[in-house]
Amino acid sequence: MEEQAENLHEIVLNTIKTVYDPEIPVDVYELGLIYEISIFPVNNVFVLMTLTSPSCPAAEEIPDEIKTKISTLPQVNEVNVEVTFDPPYSQEMMSEAAKLELGFL
Repeated sequence: MEEQAENLHEIVLNTIKTVYDPEIPVDVYELGLIYEISIFPVNNVFVLMTLTSPSCPAAEEIPDEIKTKISTLPQVNEVNVEVTFDPPYSQEMMSEAAKLELGFL
């Protein structure tokens, strides 16, 4: 059972990596916008994320796109995506790859 959850976590993570901020050519995971991915019994998925700013023009689009893409996975039952601004986003949350892509390194 635990192995199934780990596999599903990997599949969900790879799905999240297909979602990009429309203004930045880096996926939301590499940007550091994903704080938590939890898999609960009966394959319910919870994602806790943030946005680059509360006034982000894609504030509605990005969480909806993540939820929609995860919902299409045949292994997944329910999906809940929650947006938080605690802690606030900072560029330090980006992966090395994202910093390199955006010219911060």
